[in-house]
Amino acid sequence: MSDEDDDAERKMRFVFQLRSRGVTDPRVMAAMEGIDRGLFVRGQFADRAYEDTPLPIPCGQTISQPSVVGLMTQALDVGPRDTVLEVGTGSGYQAAVLSGLCRRVYTVDRHRRLVHEAEAIFRELGLYNIIAQVADGSRGLPDQAPFDRILVTAAAEDPPGPLLAQLKIGGIMVVPVGQSDAVQTLIRVTRTQEGFDYDELRQVRFVPLVEGLGQT
Repeated sequence: MSDEDDDAERKMRFVFQLRSRGVTDPRVMAAMEGIDRGLFVRGQFADRAYEDTPLPIPCGQTISQPSVVGLMTQALDVGPRDTVLEVGTGSGYQAAVLSGLCRRVYTVDRHRRLVHEAEAIFRELGLYNIIAQVADGSRGLPDQAPFDRILVTAAAEDPPGPLLAQLKIGGIMVVPVGQSDAVQTLIRVTRTQEGFDYDELRQVRFVPLVEGLGQT
């Protein structure tokens, strides 16, 4: 089998995994098919880039499993004119997927190394609607608020107040919440004129949302 056939089969398996785990939105599927996860997984785990599993990345962080990326993106219900804030750049994979669905993505991470490495991949892919910054994600980006959508890729005990305040009326935030590493729930928060509506989506496991900046 040629390398081209290998790539085609690998892509088919990747797409099948996503669909079988509930990622069915055509726009989300197209965005995920257009971003090669292999570019975001390096070193000893590179050969596992197309498995539906989370993998370690530098700074003690992880790249989420593709099906969770797809389900979170689907739950966010991103529109082409939306401005999205992502808290937790990590490898940059989630921001890259979002970039194909919205007008602009602001992504922040407390680890400088991760932001710089992700920026290099964004440039390589020509994803110029992503703005990556080193910042304390728990505080959001008040200078750019309000946002149509906010996606948090680290677990908080409760949806952070500063992030809720930066969500537009009618806006949606998807965030994992839980007080332990073992039990976390992915929730969708919708801001209304009267306050906030909360929907529980599924059980997940994410690294904790940590205040302040990292050392690397």
